[in-house]
Amino acid sequence: MFDSRYIKTFHEVVRTGSYTAAARALGYTQPAVSQQMKALERDVGTPLFTRVGRGLRLTEAGETLTRHTGTILDSLAVAQEQIDAIARLRSGRVRVCAFPSAGATILPEAMARMAEQHPGVRVELVECEPPESLRMAARGECDITLAFSYPGLRVDVPGELAEFKLLEDPLTVLLPSGHPLARRRAVHLADLAHERWIAGCARCRANFLHACAEEGFSPDIACTTDDNLVMQSLVAAGIGIAMVPALVLSFLCHAKVTGRIVEPHTRRQVYAYVLRDHLRIPATSLALDAIVAAAEAKVGC
Repeated sequence: MFDSRYIKTFHEVVRTGSYTAAARALGYTQPAVSQQMKALERDVGTPLFTRVGRGLRLTEAGETLTRHTGTILDSLAVAQEQIDAIARLRSGRVRVCAFPSAGATILPEAMARMAEQHPGVRVELVECEPPESLRMAARGECDITLAFSYPGLRVDVPGELAEFKLLEDPLTVLLPSGHPLARRRAVHLADLAHERWIAGCARCRANFLHACAEEGFSPDIACTTDDNLVMQSLVAAGIGIAMVPALVLSFLCHAKVTGRIVEPHTRRQVYAYVLRDHLRIPATSLALDAIVAAAEAKVGC
C-alpha cells in the first residue's frame, strides 16, 4: 500500500524534474521531499530515481509507477468529492431492512419524504423478519432495521444496536365480510375458538398460539403463510380467519375482508435499530428521522 501523500509528491517530482522544484510547488522543504521519496522507495522495495549529473532519471520501476500516478490521483480526487457530497447530503445510500407490513406502510412514506427533502440520498429496501433482520444490522449488512416484538416474546437485541421505539401496533382479526362477528367493533378471541385459522410468520404464529392458550383453546390452523396478500385472499375465500397486526389493515385489498380489533387488547411493539456508529452518518440519521415521522402517522402511535 502506498501513502497517497508520497504519490502526490512523486508525481510533482516527475512533473518538475527535481526535488527542489517539487518542494517549491508543494510548499515543502527540499529535505521533506527527499525523505518522502526515500519512504516511497522503501514501500515499493526498489529505487525510483537515479542521479544523472545534477538531475534525476526514472528507473524502470519509476517509469511504471509514473504510468499509474495520474489514475491514482484522479481516483483519490473523485473519492474525496464523493465523500464530501455524502457529508453535505448531496448523495449517499441508506440500506433499510424491514418486515413486510412495515415495508408496505411506514417505509413508502419515509422514502417519499427523503426523496423530496434529500433527492441525492438513495434509500434501498431489503425485506427480512426478525431476528435475522437484527443480525443483519449487527453485521453491518444494513444501516437501519425495522423489527417487532410481542409482550412476553421479546427478541434478543445485539448490544451494539441502538433502539428507537416507533409505534404500538394493535392486533386485529381478519374476517370474511359476511361473518356473523364482522358487525362488531371488536371481537373477543375466545369467541373464535372453533374457527379455522390461517397463521402468519414464525414470531406472529408463536404469539398467536400463546394468546389462544391464554384464552383456553388450541386453534385449528388450516394453513400458514407470511404473505399478507395471500392471507387476505384465503380469508376472502372462506378458508379461515387470521389474527394480524393493525398495520395490515392499511393495505387491505379485498372488499370481502373485514378487520376487527381483538380482545383482550394486545399490541406488538415496532422499533427501529441502528448500529450506534452509524448514527454519526448524516444520511442514516436523516433517514431514521423520516422513518420516525412516518411511524407517528400510523395506527396505534
